Amino acid sequence: MALLDSEQVSQDLNRRFAEPLPDFYRRRIIFWKDADREFEEKLPEITLENAKLVALTGTNNFAVKKLLTVDDTTSNYLVYFPEQIADEDNWLLPIELYSEEFRADLISMWMDEMGMGRAVSLRKQIKDYRNFFKNKGHRAKVANLKTPVTTPAQLHLAVMAVLCGLKDFQPNGIIRSVFTAWMNQDTNDIYQKFVDFGAKDAFWAMVAQAFGYREEEGNLGRLAAHILLTAATRTMHPDYLAGLDGFISSPHQAYCYDFVSEWMHSDENMHLYKLAQDVEEEIRLPSRFEKLPVKELAETELFPCIHECILTSLMTEIRDQIINVDTITAMVEKRRTCAWYELVKDYYEGILQVANMQAFFLTHSAGFHTVEARKIWKEYTEDYYMMDTYYRRFHVAFSRSLKSPHPLLEDLFKHVADNVEGLYETWYLAQLGSNWSTAAAEELARYGRILEVPQQVDFYRDKIKNADTRIFVIISDALRYEVAVTLTEQLRRETQAKVVLNSCSAIFPTVTKFGMAALLPHEKLTVEENANGLSVHADGTSTDVGYRDAILKKANPASIAVKYKDIVLMKRQERSERMKGNKVVYIYHNKIDETSHTDEALVFPSCEETIDEIKNMVRIIVNEFGGVNILITADHGFLYTYSPLSEDGKVDKTTVGEEDVEVDRRYLVTRKGAKPQYLLPVKFVADDANYDAFSPRESIRIKKKGGGLNFVHGGISLQEMVVPVVEYHYLRNRSKEYQQNKMKYDTKPVSLNLLSTNRKICNMIFSLNFYQKEPVGDNREAATYLLYFVDSEGKQVSDTQKIIADKQSQNNQDRTFRCSFNLKSLKFSNKETYYLVIADETGLQLPQREEFTIDIAFAVDEFDFFS
Repeated sequence: MALLDSEQVSQDLNRRFAEPLPDFYRRRIIFWKDADREFEEKLPEITLENAKLVALTGTNNFAVKKLLTVDDTTSNYLVYFPEQIADEDNWLLPIELYSEEFRADLISMWMDEMGMGRAVSLRKQIKDYRNFFKNKGHRAKVANLKTPVTTPAQLHLAVMAVLCGLKDFQPNGIIRSVFTAWMNQDTNDIYQKFVDFGAKDAFWAMVAQAFGYREEEGNLGRLAAHILLTAATRTMHPDYLAGLDGFISSPHQAYCYDFVSEWMHSDENMHLYKLAQDVEEEIRLPSRFEKLPVKELAETELFPCIHECILTSLMTEIRDQIINVDTITAMVEKRRTCAWYELVKDYYEGILQVANMQAFFLTHSAGFHTVEARKIWKEYTEDYYMMDTYYRRFHVAFSRSLKSPHPLLEDLFKHVADNVEGLYETWYLAQLGSNWSTAAAEELARYGRILEVPQQVDFYRDKIKNADTRIFVIISDALRYEVAVTLTEQLRRETQAKVVLNSCSAIFPTVTKFGMAALLPHEKLTVEENANGLSVHADGTSTDVGYRDAILKKANPASIAVKYKDIVLMKRQERSERMKGNKVVYIYHNKIDETSHTDEALVFPSCEETIDEIKNMVRIIVNEFGGVNILITADHGFLYTYSPLSEDGKVDKTTVGEEDVEVDRRYLVTRKGAKPQYLLPVKFVADDANYDAFSPRESIRIKKKGGGLNFVHGGISLQEMVVPVVEYHYLRNRSKEYQQNKMKYDTKPVSLNLLSTNRKICNMIFSLNFYQKEPVGDNREAATYLLYFVDSEGKQVSDTQKIIADKQSQNNQDRTFRCSFNLKSLKFSNKETYYLVIADETGLQLPQREEFTIDIAFAVDEFDFFS
């Protein structure tokens, strides 16, 4: 063992003697403690500049006392003290009590180096950890810990913290680090360091005191099971864990729960996820939990298999035609705030849409029986379209799940998808389609349109021709009405604008070449027959892509037609130059229809992308082009069904007759006089005596060679014919409309308030009620709030709960939430004030604070480890 050299010791001692004397002291006496006699032989080498050296020999103690108290009361003295003497036998104790102490052994040097002073209580433990502390790097890390080490318990924790690579010696962090290195003790490098450096016993003593885990031979795997199962009893009835009593320590429930909850809601919770998976597999928890009602599992989140058990139960019921709307809705609302929800989010979102579809079915279970076509149109644009939205959202979630399917849930989700098809296609599309086809048949045959419904062919005349300001028109191919509803809602919430959604009837056939032509300025539309079928002309000019700019300029020279794809690729200055001087700007966007040509299964996900791209285009128009008035519309809508059609859903047209001019899945154009079976006549747009047009009823497809059966358009269904017209008017801050209606247009997150009136907490586990003050709507957006309790100094004293405030109901009672809280295992005072904090997860709002008192007679105090 290397010692300090005599020269360095002399320097340290002379420095000490040279320091100013404390108040009322006339000299300095320093006792040099050297119980191991490491410096006894080197005393002659010690040189003191302003002090005398006297060494105790074991027989001269009284003589030294006389020297210091009688013979020489003015000189500075260094008293070398090479042995340990009990206080009652120590003649020099009175002098020692008012003197100073010096140590020059290695332990003292290490203690000085680590800023521990000369605390006697730490010396023995540092000796016990000699192999650890002789590593200079270890000493440096102890010195740099966030909290100074002042007690023996802290020294144990500090050693373990450094071996874990931590900068704080909190027990929870140490145990998390050990578990993160995994549960096989032989290969767990952190645990093996504990063994190598003598910290193993301290580790097991710590977990015994904190978690109540005591076994003759400690085992990390059993420790993990002990902690998780003990924590689970906080939210789950102990009867459901019967037979696992050996893993559970009820007195330590609170600390186990705090430990797991803190880890579960940290950024490192995937380590806990894998740990919990191993534990639940080892003790066969899935087979135990799958027998329980889902409501008994709802509150417990620490085992990943609980998500799987809940989803399996609910999806099995859906497969078996049992769809409990309230149960599914409540369960999804509860579980979406739980840990690891993101890993199974698609399945929860999918069954939530099934519940929405079932609720729609129950509301309209009597069927659809409206007689007048225009009234059905109104009902669709105000209500019925929502079923299309639920179906789309289900398949967006279903599509995402297929990218990384859960092995236990994949097949069940596919059974759910099959049932969704029955509800959507067999009931909704069939019955609504039948009602609509019957009600609209006469007007479509006689006029080719629905009376008293705005027409797509009048779009330019009604919206553009007489506009007194610059106007931008975004035409998104196949943007059907229900997708535009979602777009409108987002534009209202995310931008400072007046946004109005209306509809118009698409021209028949509801395909791109006719719809795009109808939106251009024209007096008359005509068709010409060619080798590929029909081409559409506006006042004699082809309306194909290359001619649209010229048609616009003919109506208004200050017009331009551009593609969205071209605009986003341009530099800002370049596209601004392109727009300069133009009063009418047509922007053609194509995502949904384009996607259908490559992969029909991606049509619904492409609707989400379409919404994002259109919002981006609106941003460019407002921020870069200075645009204020924007119209967003489409050429047509579409029908999409996920499952392959049965033969009953097709009309055979595999053989083209001489009278057929153009045949597609949802329409047929023939020469005059043809009378195809099973098709409804629709007056042809061109009003040309040479042609007749027809469409299948409901959602039936025309059977022909080639693909493209799932995604179709061209027919007369509401999904194809109802074209959205979104009128977007950006409101500048100085505009009169904005100034008069700030509250209407300023978007804010919905607020969350405490509903419970009792402000006294008497149990470690308790529940509170909250309410969402405003419904999510045009200028109120959903918000996520974190809720927890703190003491007067801001220290968190409970777990953290989450509320996703996104309810849209106008009924106040439907916008309530109930949260259960767990207090941490601390000592509470009924004389102190505690606060419930309601904090916006984004941090953009000031947190709310509600005062509470906590009066718990037997609350647990914080652990004094190793006491």
